[in-house]
Amino acid sequence: MKRPLVMLLLSWLLSGCSGIPLLSGSDNVDPPAELEQLSGDIQLKRLWSRDVGVGFDKQFVRLVPKVYGEHLLVADRKGRVTALSAESGKPLWKVDTDALISAGPGVGEGLVLVATSDGEVLALGLDDGAPVWRAQVSSEVLAVPQIDTGVVVVQTADGKVVGLGARDGKQLWIYDRTVPVLTLRGTSTPAVERGVVIAGFASGKVAALSSERGFVAWETNVTVPKGRSELERMVDIDSDPVIEGASVYVTTFQGRLAVIDVQSGDPGWSREMSSFAGLGVDLSQVYVTDEDSNVWALARDSGASVWKQEKLRNRALTGPEPYNDYVAVGDFEGYLHLLSRYDGHIAARSRVDSKGIRATPLAVGDVLYVYGNGGTLAAYTLSGR
Repeated sequence: MKRPLVMLLLSWLLSGCSGIPLLSGSDNVDPPAELEQLSGDIQLKRLWSRDVGVGFDKQFVRLVPKVYGEHLLVADRKGRVTALSAESGKPLWKVDTDALISAGPGVGEGLVLVATSDGEVLALGLDDGAPVWRAQVSSEVLAVPQIDTGVVVVQTADGKVVGLGARDGKQLWIYDRTVPVLTLRGTSTPAVERGVVIAGFASGKVAALSSERGFVAWETNVTVPKGRSELERMVDIDSDPVIEGASVYVTTFQGRLAVIDVQSGDPGWSREMSSFAGLGVDLSQVYVTDEDSNVWALARDSGASVWKQEKLRNRALTGPEPYNDYVAVGDFEGYLHLLSRYDGHIAARSRVDSKGIRATPLAVGDVLYVYGNGGTLAAYTLSGR
């Protein structure tokens, strides 16, 4: 059976080297699905759109929009951090950090946080973007910095999770995991909630830490590496763990999707699933984009399949974002798609950025924010015909 080598087309593989060449033109790579004409009864209405810089600048980095109160924050690869009005898109402030930003922004407790390919974490003031502090960590950061109860949590590409003081950036604690010989280029962003940090690693392991002191509450393997070659044994957790209620949901590459009790680390249901794009959770279902860009809906209480959408196969989809009665995903040609949460049919579509969409769309209330690879930031809402 043909298997698209999506990890080669989407990511460079890290092993202390520059990467593995793309296999474009190979007969073993299936083409992306052609988009079908839609005849739904809803439309995506663009509220506003702004050019906020160079976007990803063709790099595989983790730049995502973030809404915090009235602020909509976004960073670009060349170091610009911009705050906009979440309602109107009107610029509030913009600063140039003169850094190669590789992850961010995170926000909280009056700070806007970004991280760089040089292993720096930068804290800016939420009100005006003024610099507050800079801190050096051990390596490039490809996970969005998080903040909880006065501690900034940073996960680095070399397998460390670090707690920094929110006031001054000084290191408070560090947790270290060994990185496998070969991994996907990427790092999941830790889920942080009420003093608990849930972090996933390239080894397929998940750990729960105290955000205050970095103490380990529990560790568990979501999946165990299998196979003869290092490539076959890759089980990276590159999609972000999601805490919902008393459970954390996590998925791995070449592994499985699993549910874990947040407090005890005890396993719930699991099923075979390979993903690095991400997952989303609503009141009744779990949504996941698999490695072939099929989108799945699974019952939250059992993991049973509810539907599977295959008409966007091999389109390098983002992670899924629940949005009202729909699930939003972006693709490599810059299209935003809305799928029905009930049966998965494609209900609406709009093109955002001709250079593609890599960041998972962000739903806040009735507004959907989308950040394109070329630096286009747009806000959408639903409109009936």
